[in-house]
Amino acid sequence: MISKAAIRYVKSLQDKKQRQKYSQFIVEGEKSITELLKSRFNLVSIYALQEWLDAVSIDFKGVKVEEVSYEELKQISSHQSPQKVLAVVDMPEPLPLSADAGYLLALDEIQDPGNLGTIIRIADWYGIKHIVCSKGCTDLYNPKCINSTMGSFLRVNLVYADIAETATNLQLPLMVAVLDGKNVHEGGLPEKGILVIGNEGHGINSAIINASDVRLTIPRFGDAESLNAAVSTAILLDNLKR
Repeated sequence: MISKAAIRYVKSLQDKKQRQKYSQFIVEGEKSITELLKSRFNLVSIYALQEWLDAVSIDFKGVKVEEVSYEELKQISSHQSPQKVLAVVDMPEPLPLSADAGYLLALDEIQDPGNLGTIIRIADWYGIKHIVCSKGCTDLYNPKCINSTMGSFLRVNLVYADIAETATNLQLPLMVAVLDGKNVHEGGLPEKGILVIGNEGHGINSAIINASDVRLTIPRFGDAESLNAAVSTAILLDNLKR
């Protein structure tokens, strides 16, 4: 049985200020937590239904595991219909960025946590190991973002930093996604670099565009004014990886 204090604490981690204060966040779902136990992330505690505990054969590596009822799990979950298991996890230190990784992804002021999570999942699919987020981006550890990654946050290193400065430090070409750039279907693209995706509403900051080396455009064949940031990321990465 989970204590009232533990319920209050776990629920508080749905708030960014509390996550930052304690450097901890929550992860939900059987698949993600199974993968977490094999990762570099440090799990603090696991709260699970007895049916899940009975069904799994996992080395919990000394992590505190507590059986909870469905109603208790519902109180600490970020979902209306909670999954069978939830974990409290320490925020790790970001890994160093590396130019040897080939393409890196950069996100300028992405605001929607669901969008960020989906982009991380797309980056994982295309083998992107590092994402640079501007300081104005939403929080990686927002529960909606973590849930949307479907576990990909474990394999994609995300750093909050100045995008143009990072490109300079790594000596990588800065490639921006804009409406008036080079048609990405025409090829002739850099073999490595930092691809920048902009804010859902107003695109990429003009200072980053002015500092860019390559401007890329997804050709439009219809009448839509814009594409979702995650959709744009997938199309551009697919072309870069061909």
